[in-house]
Amino acid sequence: SCDFAAFTFGQKYMRSPLSPEMATQEVPLNETLAHLKTESETLKLKLEEERAKLHDVELHQVAEKVEGLGQFVMKTRRTLKGHGNKVLCMDWCKDKRRIVSSSQDGKVIVWDAFTTNKEHAVTMPCTWVMACAYAPSGCAVACGGLDNKCSVYPLSLDKNENLAAKKKSVAMHTNYLSACSFTNSDMQILTSSGDGTCALWDVESGQLLQSFHGHAADVLCLDLAPSETGNTFVSGGCDKKANVWDMRSGQCIQSFETHESDINSVRYYPSGDAFASGSDDATCRLYDLRADREVAIYSKESIIFGVSSVDFSLSGRLLFGGYNDYTINVWDVLKGTRVSILFGHENRVSTLRVSPDGTAFCTGSWDHTLRVWILMC
Repeated sequence: SCDFAAFTFGQKYMRSPLSPEMATQEVPLNETLAHLKTESETLKLKLEEERAKLHDVELHQVAEKVEGLGQFVMKTRRTLKGHGNKVLCMDWCKDKRRIVSSSQDGKVIVWDAFTTNKEHAVTMPCTWVMACAYAPSGCAVACGGLDNKCSVYPLSLDKNENLAAKKKSVAMHTNYLSACSFTNSDMQILTSSGDGTCALWDVESGQLLQSFHGHAADVLCLDLAPSETGNTFVSGGCDKKANVWDMRSGQCIQSFETHESDINSVRYYPSGDAFASGSDDATCRLYDLRADREVAIYSKESIIFGVSSVDFSLSGRLLFGGYNDYTINVWDVLKGTRVSILFGHENRVSTLRVSPDGTAFCTGSWDHTLRVWILMC
């Protein structure tokens, strides 16, 4: 094995006597580390200087001549009740009608958002089901949480069928599962975990296809790039970093560290050229991948509570943020101004997703409910 080979290699060279030349050249380990650390910091500063040279103008300055958004109202059209505890995650089906949600009560529910009927319900073996996702085909859902696993449940037209009997355990982490997302097919799933890693799995075999190491603390969220932009995804975590990964190589290709606290949510811009993040530091931020830097901060002095979830409108002009003060703030992405604030939930808004056709968005809350909102023209 690799470990044995490394051990025998080490033993061989540990027994080899040092030549006089090598003995005189030997440098204390702490001095070597200190030198490397200094060199690393110097290179980091040079990179920041090069980035700063490209920082010639702010996004809101470029957007000054763009026409402002007119008045609009968003209202709750459906309230989904059925969870017995905090709603932690939700996802839309590609059919634009069905929703899957997971909760602290250990239940995963599939809803018809039009009728508010529950179509399927699964009780997980643990509470705090922090992640759930719909498969692209709409024929399966994935979920997980404090069980450290990602489980996939096939869905059928028979609403009385025992889904638990068909459960397939796909992924296994060494700490809680924080997020999951199918790739462009039902055959692969991407997961993030409190163990500080992300991983790509084969759904059928449960085989680990690629692991992603680079965060220094819990990974809390991830989002897959729009399919036309390639095999990349972004993750955020408790180390205040947002990392962009190449799914094929497993390498971190870009990293951004401007937040002042945990990053709870990341979401790609519809074109795939940028992404937004939401953090416990009470700000949302926009990062341009081509410019390799942060280009906008969405915040107000009056907003002091953290952001739990973010998502873009289909056009990319609006950024929706779910906050811990029970509100949803709607931001003009170009101008950086807040254009609306939505009330309705009675506890923190924990999850938010815009529907695939962009006509509605759904929020989940610690008040045990989900709400479907639409734009009232």
